[in-house]
Amino acid sequence: MDTIGDYLTIIRNAIKAKKKIVEIPRSNVKEEITRILFEQGYILNYKIEEGKAVQGAIKIALKYDPSNGLPAIKKIGRISTPGLRKYSGTKNHPRIINGLGVSIISTSKGILTDKEARKANTGGEVLCYVY
Repeated sequence: MDTIGDYLTIIRNAIKAKKKIVEIPRSNVKEEITRILFEQGYILNYKIEEGKAVQGAIKIALKYDPSNGLPAIKKIGRISTPGLRKYSGTKNHPRIINGLGVSIISTSKGILTDKEARKANTGGEVLCYVY
């Protein structure tokens, strides 16, 4: 079972359906990925809700361009899967669209973007990419 892959698929499908808000089951990893998406400007806002289910939920407000209605997230995808893990060292983190996109990496210092991982001089598992 790939919970991060399910998380990314829920967001991808919500964007295709032009939904404003999407609700996803909560976990610590999904919460950190959502925080990074918010800090990088790919989503409007998010809220952690406790008590709905055993684990709670994350409500995400998706971001669209007000002039033409295009989503802020053009593409979001999984890199490392449970069947084939992908790791990168400190020097070879993947650059998405020559630095315009973001790859999200699980390191020993937490879940970081590729730029933050380079700055912290740490490697880790490459979870996903967004642009």
